[in-house]
Amino acid sequence: MSENNQDNINQASKLEELLKGEKKLHSTKFIAVTSGKGGVGKSTISANLAFTLAKMGYKIGIFDADIGLSNLDLIFGVRPNQNILHVLRGEASFDDIICPIDKNLFLIPGENGEDILKYADKFNILDSFANESVVFEAFDYVIVDTGAGIGGTMQAFLNASDHIIVVTTPDPSAITDAYTTIKINARTKNEMLLIINMATRNQEALNIFTKIQKVAAKNIPNLKLHYLGNFLVNSSVRNSTKYRELITRAEPYNAFSLSMEEISKQLISKVEHNMLDTPKANFGSFLKRILSYL
Repeated sequence: MSENNQDNINQASKLEELLKGEKKLHSTKFIAVTSGKGGVGKSTISANLAFTLAKMGYKIGIFDADIGLSNLDLIFGVRPNQNILHVLRGEASFDDIICPIDKNLFLIPGENGEDILKYADKFNILDSFANESVVFEAFDYVIVDTGAGIGGTMQAFLNASDHIIVVTTPDPSAITDAYTTIKINARTKNEMLLIINMATRNQEALNIFTKIQKVAAKNIPNLKLHYLGNFLVNSSVRNSTKYRELITRAEPYNAFSLSMEEISKQLISKVEHNMLDTPKANFGSFLKRILSYL
């Protein structure tokens, strides 16, 4: 038996062991985290949100869909040998590329480059592969860390997701771009969630949300915009990213970590409150939805 085949068998066995005895919700929910512009802390929030939800007992996948700037592997401090591009090329299966991060938490590595877009016509292959995967059937939630902006490919990921969280900072240009993102996605979503990052005070963050909400209520009457919460400026967050540590894991009592716990509870409350008897969904059906928007 070749070394690669033995590695694949070991990986599949490891995933099966990690998933043993786990229960999932009736249908996997896909939650996209996005922003109007880069540099607002979107990926850091995605990674720590995923970890916190996993710590709460949910089976979580986090998909690095920031095409061209995939960096969740750096944030988690792991080095995947393969990513979703290898699956598209037929060089690996989904179970080969899944990277266990912590209990209940799995990274689906993205591709740091535009090459993945050349294989968009093969997303239907991903669909069938995903339906055969050991791990994808077990996810309660998949956090989809998208790129910033309103590009066509990123928009497909957002359209295909069940819920969208928009992240912004108090920077005026970030607020403007966040509102543009909200307005565009209101074409396919009646509800969205907002997080204010890097605020100097809680009241500052609330004021920003209130202003965005008022403008949205006037111009996008079909949309309900929900405030998930905020994070204050925190040097520990920058340091954790620098040293490839999750702050919610390394410093569970840090102000950021405590805020993330509250935001995670708010998120689950809102998402589960809206859960109806929907058709069974998993990562395969999510990929099929993306294909329909490309």
